[in-house]
Amino acid sequence: MAVKPVVQIRDLTKVIGKKTIIDQLSFDVYPGEVFGFLGPNGAGKTTTIRMMVGLMRMTEGEVLIDGSSIKTDYENAIVKVGAIVENPEMYKFLTGYQNLVHYARMVKGISKERIQEVIQLVGLQGRIHEKVKGYSLGMRQRLGLAQALLHRPRLLILDEPTNGLDPAGIREIRQYLRTLAREENVAVVVSSHLLSEIELMCDRIGIIQAGKMIDVQRVNDFVQNDQAVMVSFEVDPVEHAVHAVKVNFPDCEIEQADRKLTIKIEHELIPEVTAVLVEKGVRVYGIQSSVKTLEDVFLEVTGGEQVV
Repeated sequence: MAVKPVVQIRDLTKVIGKKTIIDQLSFDVYPGEVFGFLGPNGAGKTTTIRMMVGLMRMTEGEVLIDGSSIKTDYENAIVKVGAIVENPEMYKFLTGYQNLVHYARMVKGISKERIQEVIQLVGLQGRIHEKVKGYSLGMRQRLGLAQALLHRPRLLILDEPTNGLDPAGIREIRQYLRTLAREENVAVVVSSHLLSEIELMCDRIGIIQAGKMIDVQRVNDFVQNDQAVMVSFEVDPVEHAVHAVKVNFPDCEIEQADRKLTIKIEHELIPEVTAVLVEKGVRVYGIQSSVKTLEDVFLEVTGGEQVV
């Protein structure tokens, strides 16, 4: 049986004046997955998120959250959403636990057991009874996650969740999000400019540019969809190596620097190239292959525009 998506966005469009900000955007997000939402500065990421949670009216299209329409059934749709935009705001003179209790009073059905459950889930049990004014930014982010998860949302939307965090804090948030998606079966949508983190954090990625969705793929498919890899051979003499490769593999792209020969070939051809080099009397001291990172792919598909 096919898994039903938690989020269904269909032909979402936003026109302001005569300018089309979002142009017929369509994508799905499924339970238990972390979906990365990427795009250059001004591509329309924040506008899309605002329309997803009802903070901005859509011109055309539809956003369905677990089957409920943001446009026509807002209350039933939004109750299934938890969201954090940049830094979560808390009452700093209250403890972390008091903040969660205060929020729980606004939503029906949140028990003390559920509060303890989310505290455990985000790893704040040792500091939850301290005042928020003494929390680090990473701890406030975790408390914000706990607050967003109290009502058991089907969808968690995070706009720059690692903004301002140090490397240790970024790693913590990444691990929590992976755990949340897996253990709570929550669909997580993350918008971030840290491409290396998105690559480690997300299952699938959608890239938006000028209001249009360019592509949606699994992370591995994004960075491995090119069969060719760049392979560097440390050789001597390098001139003989270049000649041998040109003669036997005339279609290869070749770069030469000092004792290093770098060629673009299919991964399966590496042993054949090595055998040819050895056969021609070239000494091979090292072989290193490299694959494209998400940053490489992003810059290719967006024409080198900055992601912000």
